[in-house]
Amino acid sequence: MGITFVRNLPTPGEIMSEFPLSESLRERKKVFDREVSDILTGKSRKFLVIIGPCSADNEDAVCDYVTRLAKVSEKVKDRLFIIPRVYTNKPRTTGEGYKGLLHQPDPDKKPNLQEGIIAIRKMHLRVIEESGFFTADEMLYPENLTYLSDLMSYIAIGARSVENQQHRLASSGCDVAVGMKNPTSGDLSVMLNAIYAAQQPHEFIYRGWEVKTDGNPLAHAVLRGAFSKHAQCIPNYHFEDLHLLYDLYHERDIKNPAVIVDVNHSNSNKQYEEQIRIAKEVLHSRKHAEEIEGFVKGLMIESYLVPGCQKIGTGTHVYGESITDPCLGWEESERLLYDIADLV
Repeated sequence: MGITFVRNLPTPGEIMSEFPLSESLRERKKVFDREVSDILTGKSRKFLVIIGPCSADNEDAVCDYVTRLAKVSEKVKDRLFIIPRVYTNKPRTTGEGYKGLLHQPDPDKKPNLQEGIIAIRKMHLRVIEESGFFTADEMLYPENLTYLSDLMSYIAIGARSVENQQHRLASSGCDVAVGMKNPTSGDLSVMLNAIYAAQQPHEFIYRGWEVKTDGNPLAHAVLRGAFSKHAQCIPNYHFEDLHLLYDLYHERDIKNPAVIVDVNHSNSNKQYEEQIRIAKEVLHSRKHAEEIEGFVKGLMIESYLVPGCQKIGTGTHVYGESITDPCLGWEESERLLYDIADLV
């Protein structure tokens, strides 16, 4: 095989032991997770907002961002439940480009996954300790899940991973909410099959073990837009799209029908400022029909300190500006959060 074994990496248990979550924070996480569960199961009428940088590339900037976010959250906590995006694993369509903090703790240096594993654990822990939030990240590699599983309160399965069997099986063993995106083709049946699979118990091989799972009733849909065969973006956040998914959900034996709308990616054609308009349209759709109001549980928003994005490897770095997809800046994000709170 054309594989070079570079080094034997520390186990999740070793990393968790070296960088533990305190007992008091473990207890607080149970309360935080219960709130997310209550929203997805309909026990709470609060609205979820999963918001933050496209990629969490710089620990100081990310912690600066979430500290500001915590102040807003305190003011809208009766209507919104905010979870910060701390995405440390980034899928790349062609395999090229920055793959996230896990791969490159320093985006200007070569990959080092041993340092990356420590860096992602430390970043999530610092966010929790400084802001009181528990975090959302993407499950890009199912075998890496347990490096962060005691810290995350929301896990995303990306459009390119949702058809993968191991992602579906690992999701069935998560005890927190797992949002499963529609694939880039836009085929909603693929996403719904993934949700159904994640809600069932399974037996499979995981990290060298034979394991069993109970199924995850909090697996749910995330609409992120799609691509046509001509590589044109096709949005799927409109009222008709939401109602179609509502109907498809109810044709299947899937627990806790719920959808989160990702207002960036193919829904915005990566025109990041459009996230504001799209978010408000989704909220209007919720007001238009009672069944949609109960079905649409929240939004995903890409936001950072500075609007837009920057390239890496140029020798300069703008603090708090995305190095992957462009994001809303802080001022626009803060206003949008208050507007969402007024509109839900």
